[in-house]
Amino acid sequence: MFKATINTLLVFLVLLIQSCCINDCDEPVDEFNPTPYSLEIPSSLPPIDVPADNPLTEEGVSLGRMLFYEPLLSRDGSQSCASCHRQVTGFSDPNQFSTGIDGDQGNRNAMALINIAWSDELNWDGSSINLEDQAFEPVRNPVEMHDTWLNVSDKLNAHAEYPDLFKAAFNIDEIDSNYVVKAIAQFERTLISGNSKWDKWIRGEVMLTDQELRGWDLFNVDRTDFSAGADCFHCHGAPHFTDFTFHNNGLDSDENFSDLGLYEITGSDVDKAKFKTPTLRNIEVTGPYMHDGRFSTLEEVVEHYNSGGHASSTVDPLMKNIGDGLLLSPEDKQALLAFLRTLTDEEFLNNPEFSNPF
Repeated sequence: MFKATINTLLVFLVLLIQSCCINDCDEPVDEFNPTPYSLEIPSSLPPIDVPADNPLTEEGVSLGRMLFYEPLLSRDGSQSCASCHRQVTGFSDPNQFSTGIDGDQGNRNAMALINIAWSDELNWDGSSINLEDQAFEPVRNPVEMHDTWLNVSDKLNAHAEYPDLFKAAFNIDEIDSNYVVKAIAQFERTLISGNSKWDKWIRGEVMLTDQELRGWDLFNVDRTDFSAGADCFHCHGAPHFTDFTFHNNGLDSDENFSDLGLYEITGSDVDKAKFKTPTLRNIEVTGPYMHDGRFSTLEEVVEHYNSGGHASSTVDPLMKNIGDGLLLSPEDKQALLAFLRTLTDEEFLNNPEFSNPF
């Protein structure tokens, strides 16, 4: 009788342990489960490719937004990414050259951060291969934030909030530069502009004026001996209004090359004075224009192309009217400018999800 009772108790204990395991043992402790970020892409734009090793999450994007506006990334705590990439100007710098923490200036205008999720090569000279790679440079650049990544990591690890935020976004216990740039890149991939008047027109929501339509026609037509055309579409075709590649657009002749652009990266003579084609989205607010910010107004930009530009050994074949120019009439120039202004996206420029979270 006693032996039977013991056996019964043993069976009960085994069943109890199995029951506990079924209810509790299969559940991992502190499971890492970030929330996927739902990226809304306007119908006028194609899908994007997100790196498999840095998927968009709510936690990562939110952290990246904070870091984009975080002055701790600079040596003296005075500047952030947003210091040179301001939302109101299409995440560009309204100054010809940006000024770093030591008062030094670069020699190129800060590029607008618009729809860069679609771009493989970044910077005017293509020196970065992706957004993660690009985010490394400003922190350690002596002309920009002038810090070290070791020092930045120490500051973030000692912060009251960042360790928990990085844990939630990446499941790490020690913050380092690799995860800082991943978070910033996640936020920058959400900087999508696709609700300009042109986008709404493409979707059938609004009408363009006759002047704007005339500008759109000129934008998409080559100048010939028999008709006016602005030749813009070759390098600035819709829907991105950039071809994401590099061109010498006739700014200077060979003897006046002050910046060799892509050549500094490739070392190939055919790449001298070639620069990344900027998007024309929000072009109305992203001046000054060109890699060196030499043109203050859109009128000056249009006049550069209308005059034909300068011949050189690497000038792009698409600059077919060197010396002659486009021969646009004053009315045509105004129409082209009117069209370019339809690419302004007020929703993007004022989106609270892109603004300073502090």
